[in-house]
Amino acid sequence: MKRTIEKLTHDRESKEKKFREALKSFKEKNNNFLSDIETADRNLASQLETLRQKAAPGHTKKDRKFSLRQASKETSYEKTESQAFLSLLDDCRKELKNNWLRLQKMFTSFLELVELQSAMTDAKDKEWDILGSNHVAMIFKSMEWRVDQLSVEYADVKILMKKFIQLRKQLTRLLTLLEGKKMPSPSLVKELQNPIEDNLYTGFENRFRGHEEQIKDQQRDYLQYFQKGPLVLDLGCGRGEFLEMLEETGVPAQGIDINEQMIDICRDKGLNSRKKDILEALAECRDNSLSGIFSSQVIEHLHPGQLKKFIELAFDKLMPQSRIVLETINPTSVFSLVQTFFLDMTHQKPVHPQALKFLLESSGFEEAEIVYSSTPEEEQLKTLPVGNETAEIINSNIDKLNRLLYAPSNYAVIGLKK
Repeated sequence: MKRTIEKLTHDRESKEKKFREALKSFKEKNNNFLSDIETADRNLASQLETLRQKAAPGHTKKDRKFSLRQASKETSYEKTESQAFLSLLDDCRKELKNNWLRLQKMFTSFLELVELQSAMTDAKDKEWDILGSNHVAMIFKSMEWRVDQLSVEYADVKILMKKFIQLRKQLTRLLTLLEGKKMPSPSLVKELQNPIEDNLYTGFENRFRGHEEQIKDQQRDYLQYFQKGPLVLDLGCGRGEFLEMLEETGVPAQGIDINEQMIDICRDKGLNSRKKDILEALAECRDNSLSGIFSSQVIEHLHPGQLKKFIELAFDKLMPQSRIVLETINPTSVFSLVQTFFLDMTHQKPVHPQALKFLLESSGFEEAEIVYSSTPEEEQLKTLPVGNETAEIINSNIDKLNRLLYAPSNYAVIGLKK
């Protein structure tokens, strides 16, 4: 949208400049035209005055007697007067013709000026239309953002209320033990601590991960890699966005997550999920028993040794002709590192796409491919209007910076077990 507005603004400014230049030229031509007419009028008036004076009564003597010689001179004089009059008429004709040509040129310039004004008005209308549309879009976007925020906050409140009820029961048990002067068991204390920690991370996810529909839109393209079969595991399922989509397409799936509150959210949606460490859950599966493995925004939480073990286990547990899809933050994007990776303090290490592809291939997966998400175009640096070699060089450097700073936010590596 910004690029479109900038282009329309540039177009409008260019047409305004052409119109101002044409208007200035038209005024100069008009002034010259009027000046030429005044000069020609003065010249013709002067010639007419001369003829008038020569034809006045004072120039001839009524009482003089004409001799033949005088008659001859008078005849010669009349011829001269006639020639002068004819010359004056010829000058008038030429001047009228010149004025007609000037008027034609002025009319042509006027038409060009009208066309430029029309083009300038049209450019202004287009710019105002897009600005108006953009303003309305911004209002709706702001409203949508507020609704999303309220939705997130409402989800947080629901989770908190549920956990509050559970904690109240556990605290009642603890108070009963303390009243009886008994020490609570370590397991009871852990039961009190874990929900609090889980709640903190769930709140973090709700605030910064994004709205559930937005996550579904980002993950929808991965559905093509999973067909109906025994079971697809979603490791680190979170709020269950991908699980929901798998269920909608009729693919049997189960979500695994270490966060109890996340599992509660999935169960509230009626999704097949359980609380478990993902490595432990994988190890429990029979070899060649899974029809697919999906994991989004999880491997950056693992240490390198855990990641290697995770991929090796995944290969053993997958059936032949089944795929693994591992999505994570793209560390080749500076924007993603700063705004996403370092935002979450539980992240351990970013994983380079080529490194992850190599890990899958070295563990036995074939046809490994890297698939990138969309680029954050709204954040990218702006290019200059192309017009000269300098602008092209600057734009080339801007493109390089955009590829470094604002590369796709996420990527996934898809591997096939043959």
